[in-house]
Formats: sequence, C-alpha cells, structure tokens
Amino acid sequence: MPAVKARRLDGALAGVAAVVLGAGVGELSAAMLSPGASPFAAIGSALIDLAPAWAKESAIALFGTADKIALLTGMGIVLLLAAAVAGMLEQRFPPWGITLVVVVAAGGGVAAMTRADAGLLSWIPSALAGITAALTLSFLLRRSRDRARASRDAANATKTDPGTTVGHVSGEGAGVDRRKFLLWSGGAIAVGVLATIGGAALRAGARSVEAVRTAIRLPSPATTAPAIPAGAELSIPGLARVITPNGSFYRIDTALLVPQVDPADWSLRIHGLVEEEVTLTWAELLALPLEESVTTLTCVSNEVGGELIGNALWLGYPIRELLARARPTASADMVLSRSVDGFTASTPLEVLTDGRAAILAVGMNGVPLPPEHGFPVRMVVPGLYGYVSATKWVTELEVTRFADATAYWTDRGWSERGPIKLESRIDVPRKAQGLKAGDTVIAGVAWQQGVGIAGVEVQIDDGPWKGATLATAISNDTWVQWMLPWTATVGDHLLRCRATSKAGELQTEAHADVVPDGATGWHERFITVFE
Repeated sequence: MPAVKARRLDGALAGVAAVVLGAGVGELSAAMLSPGASPFAAIGSALIDLAPAWAKESAIALFGTADKIALLTGMGIVLLLAAAVAGMLEQRFPPWGITLVVVVAAGGGVAAMTRADAGLLSWIPSALAGITAALTLSFLLRRSRDRARASRDAANATKTDPGTTVGHVSGEGAGVDRRKFLLWSGGAIAVGVLATIGGAALRAGARSVEAVRTAIRLPSPATTAPAIPAGAELSIPGLARVITPNGSFYRIDTALLVPQVDPADWSLRIHGLVEEEVTLTWAELLALPLEESVTTLTCVSNEVGGELIGNALWLGYPIRELLARARPTASADMVLSRSVDGFTASTPLEVLTDGRAAILAVGMNGVPLPPEHGFPVRMVVPGLYGYVSATKWVTELEVTRFADATAYWTDRGWSERGPIKLESRIDVPRKAQGLKAGDTVIAGVAWQQGVGIAGVEVQIDDGPWKGATLATAISNDTWVQWMLPWTATVGDHLLRCRATSKAGELQTEAHADVVPDGATGWHERFITVFE
C-alpha cells in the first residue's frame, strides 16, 4: 500500500475510532448524570428545531412515524464521515482535526444547555465526549506516526545496505506497530459501541417513571363515554379499526428522547391574561371528576390518504373548567400550551371553552397514557390538528393573544389556527394485495372532527359516483368507517373517494399540500385485478 494512502487511511480510522469512543462516553455519562443531555439527542433536537418546514415535511413524507429513526441514522452516518475527515485533517494539518472535534462537542454542549429541560450538569456529557475523542485521536495518530517512522527507517536501512538485517528487523517492527495501531483503533471502537449500548441500557433500567406508570390505577370516570355502537365497526380485513390500539397510534412530535416525567413531580400552571393563576398537581387532577370521550386525532402532516390519524378512548378533565377557575380577561383569545421539553402550541381560547370535549388527558384506551403519547398528561382537543392543540407532556397553559405570542410550528410558517379539514381515505383494496376478480368490497374511513360525516361516495374508473354505506358513527368527533360492494373485473382500475360533511360541505378535489394548514384532495388508488 502506498505510504500516502496508508497515512490517510490511518487518519480516517483514528478519527472514527476516537469519535465513536467519545460518543460512547458521552452517552454513558448522560445516562448516569442527565438522560436528556445525551449529546446525540441534544444535537438532533437542535437540528429538528433549526430545520426549515420543507425539510421536516419531506422527512415525515418519506419516513412517516420512523422520521426520528431516519434522523438518528443520518446523523450517525454524517458523524462518522466527519470523524474520518477530522482524523485526516489532524494527520496532515494538526491541530485542525482536534479543533473540529472540540467544536462539534462544544456544539453538543450548547445544544444540551439550551434545551427547555436543561440542568446544571447538561453540558458535562458533551464535554466528556469531546475530551475523550480529542485525547484518543491524539494518541492513535502518535501510534500511526511511530509506525510510519519505523517503516521509513526500515526502508532507509535497506537502501543503505541491502544485505543488512537491520532493515528486516525494522520492517518487522513496522508490521508489529501496524497491528498495534489497528488493535488500539478497533479497541476504541469496541469500547465506544459498548459504552453507547450501556448508556441505552442504563436509561432503560433507570426509567422508574415507567414503573410508576404501570402501578397507576386510574380513577373511574365521573362521566363515562357512551358505549361504542354495535354498527361502528365493519370488521373488514385491512380496514382501520374504529378504535386504534395504543401500539398502532401514530406518533409525530419533536422529542428525540421521550420525556420521562414522574407524576409526583408534575404540575400544571395556568397564567397570563387571567384574573387568578391556577396550579394543579397530579394528585389534584386525579381527584377531579374525570370524563371519558372518544376523539380522533389527526396530524397536520397527514397527506391525502395518509395514516397519521388515530381514534382512541380518552380519560381526562375538561380544560374549560380549569380556565373558568383562572378567569381569562376579555382581551385574551389564545392559550399557549407548553410541554416539558419546550414545545409550544397555540390554541384558540374559544375552542377550549365552547363545550367540546377538550381535555387534559391522563388515560388512553383504558390505561395511563403511554410515555410516547404524553404521560402523565397531554391535551386532547377535537376539531383541531395536533400542532395547535395536542401538546404532550404539558406543564403550562399561558392565556394570551395571537397578536402577542407565537408557537413552535407557527414560527416555522404554519397557520396559527388549524381546524380539521374534511377528508376521506380508501383502506381496501390495497394496491399490492393481489386482488382476484369477483365480488369484493371497497372500504375506508372519513373524518371531520367537530362536524361529522353525512356520506361518502366512490368513483370507479371515472364512472358515476356511487354512495357508500356508512358505519354508525361514534360521534361527530370521530372518524367513521364506510364500505361499498364491488364486482371487480380483470384489469387495472382507478378508485376515488370523497366525503360530505354534516354541514353540507363536499370534500374538495383541489389538491393542497400539508403546509400551511393541512392537505386537501380526493384520495385515489390504482388497483390491478387478476383472474
């Protein structure tokens, strides 16, 4: 291998090994000191906050609810490439490689300290990661230079006296040094990987919050939701269930690490343009007369025909009652909710006080909220997209004005008010299910929370619109299933659906992107029918 190429490879390997070890030390120390201060998560969260709206939407469109996994994977790839560059820089132009490592680590520290849930020690994991990586890179490159020097000495000795045994011995020494360098580098990578795994295991093992959640027995509701109508579930294979299981419920939020909030430490503060500030603890919330309601939640990033929507039985306390305690002033028109991780949402005050089932939810489908869905407390507001209403891990309600305050997504170009748009979706038949000719069914769901669905129509191959049969709706705040019998013939077919709301609105054909306030258009599905 040419000497120049070998030095570059050594530099790249040293950089990768140093950064992997540093990252592992950072993750392990974060798990022990402050899980929220993970350098990887802190930088990732900062990237999420800094990314333009189009980048976020592209990620959700491409990866759906796996957007965070995709981000972390991408960050890992970029980090390894940057590590290789840092190693080669340090090899040729010291100390620029170590400088790059230190700058990235400092960025992680700044990102960790500027998070809403930052503590006094949040900078330490990133600092330890940077110091470890810098020292390891320096050490490995010294080993590489020693190996290169031994190789040069062996070559010079051979040229001076081809018959000498010194060159032979020196060459063997260079080979030994090469193996030692590779062993040191491999060892650093192995330790870094093990430290990262150890950090993840410590975080999982230290999550006493999950043990607390599991032990919670939610109080019986003072007001129970009406029983699910017998005709609400059409029981068609492939059709979304009328009640979405917790494990299948979509998750879109800005938290790379799910916040771990102990209910004993949780409280809600209502302040701002109010006559009286209100503070509510977990115990006080559970002691209130809780109410059940079934509500469908929809993400504003849900494309036409998308699956970022789910329906659940919620248990909580009406937000209007808490606001009544606080007595908002006449000038207020918005409530800015804030999550423990700093996320904010702007909800029209009138929506929270008009009698709809807008609640502080503590239960989901009969159990305490899952951590990824907002445990211990989240907001559930029928009729609005989640970005302006469904704040998870909520700790604060600031009564204010749209003219005076903005929220996370409105700062990034989204509409300040997000009423749900009338939409419908085809669930079956699916494109790749291998449908055979004969009698089958076209089925799906339709929704416009707060308004309700009056009817759904289906069009086959640009033919006349045919009315579908609606299942029995649970309420106007939930989606409704629909179905249409179809005798499928061999060949390719185009299916479309559209809904009509109980207010008489016909779902528009006009296509609109999800930005700035939700997608519109008719859902289409191309189907091939086989003999």
